[in-house]
Amino acid sequence: MSPTESTTPPQTGEDTQQPMETGAPEAPHATDRDQNSASENSAALARDPDHDHPREHGPTLNPECTRQVNVEVPAEEVTRAFAAVVKRFRRAARIPGFRAGKVPESVVRRKFADQIQQDVLERILPPQFRAAIEKQGIQPVSQPQVTSLRLVDGEPMQFQAAFEVLPAIDIAGYDQIKVDRPDASLEGSEFEAELARIRESHAIMEPVEEDRPIVDGDFAQIRFAGLLHAEDGSAEGDTAKPIEGDDATVEIGGPNTVEAFTAALRGAKVGQQMQFEVSYPQDFTEKRLAGKTVAYDVEVKGIRKKVLPELDDAFAKQMGEYETIDQFKEKLRERMASDKRRRLESAAKDKLIGSFVERFQFPVPESLLQQQIDARLDRGLRALAAQGVTTEQMRNLDFTRLRAAQRDSALNELRGSLILDRIAAIENIEVAEEEMETQLQMLAYQAREPLEILRKRLTGDGGLTRIREQLRREKTMDRLFDRLAA
Repeated sequence: MSPTESTTPPQTGEDTQQPMETGAPEAPHATDRDQNSASENSAALARDPDHDHPREHGPTLNPECTRQVNVEVPAEEVTRAFAAVVKRFRRAARIPGFRAGKVPESVVRRKFADQIQQDVLERILPPQFRAAIEKQGIQPVSQPQVTSLRLVDGEPMQFQAAFEVLPAIDIAGYDQIKVDRPDASLEGSEFEAELARIRESHAIMEPVEEDRPIVDGDFAQIRFAGLLHAEDGSAEGDTAKPIEGDDATVEIGGPNTVEAFTAALRGAKVGQQMQFEVSYPQDFTEKRLAGKTVAYDVEVKGIRKKVLPELDDAFAKQMGEYETIDQFKEKLRERMASDKRRRLESAAKDKLIGSFVERFQFPVPESLLQQQIDARLDRGLRALAAQGVTTEQMRNLDFTRLRAAQRDSALNELRGSLILDRIAAIENIEVAEEEMETQLQMLAYQAREPLEILRKRLTGDGGLTRIREQLRREKTMDRLFDRLAA
């Protein structure tokens, strides 16, 4: 039998994954996949083997993070493995002309040579690889890439396996980096602006019954027809798309209203007709009108005004479980202050981790970087699906370009997470079981899924480990911020 040469790791089922169970950190933010169930569109795309969003990233490894082991298996062990596999094949083989279980060994070896070779490989290689890395005290973070493989019955088996490991991360002086503590006090103007926005959102529109002219703040209901002027100053003919509407609403003096409409309609009354021209700026949002002049024929059909609700106890009860308007204002102020503090502290924490990433440079395993790019793209796909983008439309995306565009951001995120993991190890920061349980209960509530079913699912796909790691990073960041924010 001739030796088998292979340049890729064999698919050895469950055992093949064992070298990967090293406890190394997953890509940061991977828990997003557990905290939010992906939409059907993006999930279908991620499962589709034909789309251009690869989950396996080929043989590329970062040379600075790559290690290699050379393994030789004694001939006696190889012979025993072949004998055991051939015996199993003889028992199961069904070949015309031979009774079940009585097929000669030579026939089985010849007919099932490739399958026997693969089964022997699966039987020997994974445990031998694990033994080799355990002997050297190495902890891989990528699947091994097997090269120079030689497997012949009766001879020693030899192979080389290359894989990535976490780099040495020197973060000496991390506890000397400072960040400004933001002033999160809520300004009175911020509160009043939010209160006005809430009040505005509950306003109602009422028709103006009195016979009066249109004033600023009114909403005019109009019928209009416009004729677009050509470049030479003449009116464009019937080939131009009509510019018309029968029941349009125009806010007089509104921020989104073209000033020419406000000027023409201000002071007009219901039933009045008018003609005027509008010259649109070059940067007008509707490209067909940008830089053009339109002659309009307009009729005022009605006037409506916005009526804001009174800020009284009745309004407070409408907004939720509040008895008085003062109670509503107090809770609103507390919520706004909490949101502002959380938002500003989050930005300050991002700045702090950014300072870590800028100061502490080190190589990262390509396998972890690709996982981080996957996580970022998965979040993007979920966002697109939530916006109504179909699976077919997603397949048309240029994922090669998208992956390249995500690389720098993913690299910084990954370095930040590895730095936090290193700090957590130095400061002995761990996640208590009570903290994990609280997080799982929250996730179960958000997913509307029974807690034990969620726990079983996350246990099966490694989600519990990812959640614990993410909680540990967040806990580490909180402690650093409390200590380093000046």
